[in-house]
Amino acid sequence: VQLQASGGGLVQAGGSLKLSCVASGPIFSNYPMGWFRQAPGSEREFVGFIRWRVETTYYADSVKGRFTISRDNAKNTVYLQMNSLKPEDTAVYYCAVSRHRVPSIRWHGYAYWGQGTQVTVSS
Repeated sequence: VQLQASGGGLVQAGGSLKLSCVASGPIFSNYPMGWFRQAPGSEREFVGFIRWRVETTYYADSVKGRFTISRDNAKNTVYLQMNSLKPEDTAVYYCAVSRHRVPSIRWHGYAYWGQGTQVTVSS
């Protein structure tokens, strides 16, 4: 399984960005996908996940109402739409494939990781 995340960049507070994560491999269509982020000096933080067979999403409280995860099955791609960005959203964002069909909010519940994409929000 390979994951390729993209779409990061520099944006002003209040702005928006849309991250993409393209996955390859048969496991992609059967397991939930998660997004995490990690700021310098901090632990990897759960952002949200999306299931596949039932398009259910779940978000961390810190991003709920501002971030939206969606998928495009035909393109094997998961998206993270980020609106109303804040300086505290600055981090490297990672997509990952869950180890299990029941998704976790903990990073060790994910088996495959993309390389990460940097998001910087200026005040």
